[in-house]
Amino acid sequence: MHIVDLIVFLVFTLGVMLLGCSFFKKKTSSDEFTSAGRSLPGWVVGMSIFATYVSSISYLGNPGMAFAGDWNAFVFSLSIPVASYFAAKYFVPFYRNLGSVSAYSFLEERFGPWARMYASMCYLLTQIARMGSILFLLALPMNSLMGWNIPLVIVVTSIAIIVYSMMGGMKGVIWTEAMQGFILIGGALVCLFVLLFKMPEGPMQTFEIAMQDNKFYLGDLTTNIDTSTLWVCLIYGLFINLQNYGIDQNYVQRYLTAKSEREAKFSALFGGYLYIPVSAVFFLIGTALYAYYKVYPDLLPADIAQKADYVFPYFIVHELPVGVTGLLIASIFAAGMSTVATSVTSSSTIILTDYYKRFRKNASDKEQLLVLKLGSLLVGVLGILVAIAFLNVKSALEAWWVLSSIFSGGMLGLFLLGYMSRKYVHNFDAILGVVCGVLFVIWIVITPLVHDYLSIVFGTLLIFCVGFLSASICNRFRKK
Repeated sequence: MHIVDLIVFLVFTLGVMLLGCSFFKKKTSSDEFTSAGRSLPGWVVGMSIFATYVSSISYLGNPGMAFAGDWNAFVFSLSIPVASYFAAKYFVPFYRNLGSVSAYSFLEERFGPWARMYASMCYLLTQIARMGSILFLLALPMNSLMGWNIPLVIVVTSIAIIVYSMMGGMKGVIWTEAMQGFILIGGALVCLFVLLFKMPEGPMQTFEIAMQDNKFYLGDLTTNIDTSTLWVCLIYGLFINLQNYGIDQNYVQRYLTAKSEREAKFSALFGGYLYIPVSAVFFLIGTALYAYYKVYPDLLPADIAQKADYVFPYFIVHELPVGVTGLLIASIFAAGMSTVATSVTSSSTIILTDYYKRFRKNASDKEQLLVLKLGSLLVGVLGILVAIAFLNVKSALEAWWVLSSIFSGGMLGLFLLGYMSRKYVHNFDAILGVVCGVLFVIWIVITPLVHDYLSIVFGTLLIFCVGFLSASICNRFRKK
């Protein structure tokens, strides 16, 4: 690694840590730690939502998917405007008026403690899996650049993230993410520009090769549900994004940090809509990598070509000009660090509000702050262990999509059941729906009849439908 690239990377990484730590205050309250005193402007919160969404899963996983295959996974991004619209219109006002920083307190009010515990546990499992995939993808370029041990990079990076998350709280995390968002967009655009103009016949050669080899293909239009068709990706994206915007603590907590409801609504729309063109850039990078190495096949070792997630880091290391390599590595770290910091802070909030305060209702503010920081440390350590396990997967993006669909367990179905039914559906109906939904998700995972992506779809629909059907039947007997 050239000394200039190393300086660029280290300056950025240290700058991120210092920025996050600069929000440290000795007298920070637990409320300010979790909701930033509800004082942040909408564009900052929106950039934070965007940066959280991108992560290194998008920065390396999306180019990897496009390089190895086509643009089928991009269909996922096309579902985001629907989720953003519902968030701005319904979810933001709902949560800002709820009076709790936890996204799952509503479920306890509606169905009892079991519903809150179920949803929060599903959330924590999802976040730990997400952190693992992101930390793994963060370590790849450093392994390619300097031969550093991947588990060592994972551990050191995690410690840096945990430190500034614990010191700066939600305000530090959000401001840091907003700045990281600009860097990661700039890095991606620079890399795409270099790739296109490195082609011997100019930028159009990339598109000609891609069109000839059908690399812009969005997916099969058939109704098969056992393969990743266009409809499977679109429906999966719609459900997972509705869940993200509607019941994911990462997003709900951000709605509460905005200084007004109007700013919070703007942040939901801004963060979601910005992701679409940026994700298109990531997929175009993957397609351009395919075209580049088709023209120059001798430049890509066979062992790297077989691991799609490694191709982009390899290009960054061996083909970019001095200085740009450091910028790109910094961009990848920006994407990953922002998302992991979010998961750490939001997960520690859930540990406090949904678990610790259940047994220590009169805990002092100082005690709550200590729990938040210890919770951050615990979640960070678990994320490290999962990241090391990701060394054995072929595609980090695909593995994350499957894990997120499984661990979600139909949380969205339970939330919609409580939100839309009001007093019609009772506790027994919800329990029956969740049991049926979870059993069905398990069946999907162990059988090849339905694609794993659809776990969240069928789990959500089954919980919702069984709950309503049970309520319809039981309410007749209740009236009698």
